[in-house]
Amino acid sequence: MWNYVVRRLLYTPLIVIGVLLVTFLLFVVVQGDLSTEIAGRSASAETIAEIRAEYGWDKPLFINIEGMKQHGVEALFDSQFVKHFVDTVTFNFGRSRASKQRIPELLWDGAGPSLCLTLPMFAGLLSTSLSISLIIAFARGTIWDTILVVICVLGMSLPSLAFILFGQYFLAYKLGWFPIFGYEPGWSGAKFLTLPVLIGIIAGLGSDVRFYRTVMLDEIRADYIRTAYAKGVSTRRVLFVHLLKNALIPVITSVVLAIPFLFLGSLLLERFFGIPGLGYMMIEAIGNRDFKVISAMTFIISVLFVFGNLATDICYALVDPRISLH
Repeated sequence: MWNYVVRRLLYTPLIVIGVLLVTFLLFVVVQGDLSTEIAGRSASAETIAEIRAEYGWDKPLFINIEGMKQHGVEALFDSQFVKHFVDTVTFNFGRSRASKQRIPELLWDGAGPSLCLTLPMFAGLLSTSLSISLIIAFARGTIWDTILVVICVLGMSLPSLAFILFGQYFLAYKLGWFPIFGYEPGWSGAKFLTLPVLIGIIAGLGSDVRFYRTVMLDEIRADYIRTAYAKGVSTRRVLFVHLLKNALIPVITSVVLAIPFLFLGSLLLERFFGIPGLGYMMIEAIGNRDFKVISAMTFIISVLFVFGNLATDICYALVDPRISLH
């Protein structure tokens, strides 16, 4: 297994280079030179030249042929892509165009509120959906199975925005059970996070329960389940020990691949409830055309996703010894 892990880690630099190339094409080449827009239409040529030099837009995109002719081979790679590559790998993302704050500091400040929202939402959604799926698997073919499936389909059909507006209007505004908007750091901020967490759990139950229900129904028809019942094993032990353990492969796939996106936060929930997390920051960056912030977040999520895939494969081998990684 460790040989497989080492090989996958050796592939990682190639994937990172590919991600860097894509982000460079999207956020540097496509956006073009914004020096005139930043400086303003009435800005002088000297001011525009200073801005172009500050952002590196005065250099060639990939290879600096002219620089090599004047200053030698070492100037060949004095280009926008090489600067983008070096800055990104060293996490020197620069400063936000809107706030002028260093982007690593922005990301660090936004990661806390995002994780405070997404971690309890993720844990609550996972435990609730798995429990409901096990109950449905036990009650398969009954009227309760049909009712729960219909509810899941209805929940999947409604957009997340509908749950947010319902929760804000009825639970927060009409009934006054929760604050409508705001955020506070520390334990005092739990009152602001309770409603968004509940909405996130309820909005995601439909799709998750249907997925896990399918997994549980595939396993509950297996021979080892009938053997366990024939030996007199209790229903609770069959469901939560035998069935759940053997159904962990697809569950791990869903869970581990979702972990990197916890750092991104929830764009809609953070925006509507005023939570200053990374999702809120991403929407603000899109509105302000702050491409450096968007590029930095895209790169970090991509790298986390690559290592998430590796962690998924390793978890497969740990959970099921029959799986061999080569």
